[in-house]
Amino acid sequence: MKRIEAPSPNFDERGRDIDTAILHYTGMRTGAEALDRLRDPAARVSAHYLVEENGDIYRLVDEEKRAWHAGISAWRGEIDINARSIGIEIVNPGHEFGYRDFPGAQIMSVIALLKEIRMRHKVTPARVLGHSDVAPRRKEDPGEKFPWAALAGEGLALAPFDGDPAAGRDVSYDDALKALASIGYDAPPGDHAAGLLAFQRRFCPQSLGQGFDGRTKAALIAIAAIYSAG
Repeated sequence: MKRIEAPSPNFDERGRDIDTAILHYTGMRTGAEALDRLRDPAARVSAHYLVEENGDIYRLVDEEKRAWHAGISAWRGEIDINARSIGIEIVNPGHEFGYRDFPGAQIMSVIALLKEIRMRHKVTPARVLGHSDVAPRRKEDPGEKFPWAALAGEGLALAPFDGDPAAGRDVSYDDALKALASIGYDAPPGDHAAGLLAFQRRFCPQSLGQGFDGRTKAALIAIAAIYSAG
């Protein structure tokens, strides 16, 4: 694993404390192509870090600056996610160009990077999010193949749901929908489909696209309880 300085001009002033990390996949054919775009002034996008498949970490924007990675996004009522977050782009072609598993060396580097970020900023496991969590109507990344359990095992993120799906049998539709919104997803009544898919990608990928099935409802209640506890 190498650490490489690759400054991007695409940033501005942050204006507030950091309490969130947003994980993305690059969604481009190669890491080099993604790196070029994140450093192109005309593209007006960036991230603080890019992690290659071999584990190399590129630093693009200083953590104290506001990188332009989350775009139009929201979480728990907050809309300027860029101002409070560190953005990490993880090289993967994504759903458009051949979505694949994330290599072990790459995930080890993501874990190491998040541990360092935790030493510098107050980023709790519940505030390590995917791009699709904060922008479910636009984004799918880092997607259902991302190994959140590996991060959770290091105390860096919330784990995917692994409880009893039968626990959701008696959960009502209304209570499940309320739980989805209480966690932080953009999921107003009657317009919750994108938020629900994002939740499933993150916490119960086995149920992806299955609506409010038992596993999803059980997961929603369990994760909502974690957020409610603070």
